[in-house]
Amino acid sequence: MPSDNLIYIIGFMGSGKSTAGKKLSGVMGWTFIDLDRKIEEVAGKAIPQIFSGDGEDVFRKIESDVLKGIDPGEGTIVSTGGGTPCHGNNMDLMLRTGLTVYLKMTPEQLTFRLLESTAVRPLIKNVSDEQLPEFIEKVLSVREKHYSRAEIIIDGINLDINRLVSLIKARQES
Repeated sequence: MPSDNLIYIIGFMGSGKSTAGKKLSGVMGWTFIDLDRKIEEVAGKAIPQIFSGDGEDVFRKIESDVLKGIDPGEGTIVSTGGGTPCHGNNMDLMLRTGLTVYLKMTPEQLTFRLLESTAVRPLIKNVSDEQLPEFIEKVLSVREKHYSRAEIIIDGINLDINRLVSLIKARQES
């Protein structure tokens, strides 16, 4: 049975998961965990180093292990990595243990946001600005089937935190 004290924020890279998670935790008075930062803490190195040195498979194993180890405590908001719901049984785990919120954005919106950060994101660091829109569209089309399983799907571009809190409370009360 899902915990009323655990909320996962999911969505494509650049959709604002960490920003939304921090704002949501502030409004709700809950603990915030950025899964990527937690993975770096556990692994003792930055995510780009894990990807380049150990490979994506090792990263995904660490990611799943860290995800499984999250304790909801009195209330925890977790912003996941963009690929977290799409690997292993991570989405099933999140649906089973908490409430999932998908910050939905179009490929065009994501391209605009990601153009400035390609160098620091392992999956797109070798993708040119010209190739980025096509890359995002292709990857998003594969990931959408996982993301769309979320209990709450909300527009990530014009995110209204108070509306999201209302949707969460309605879900928790039902």
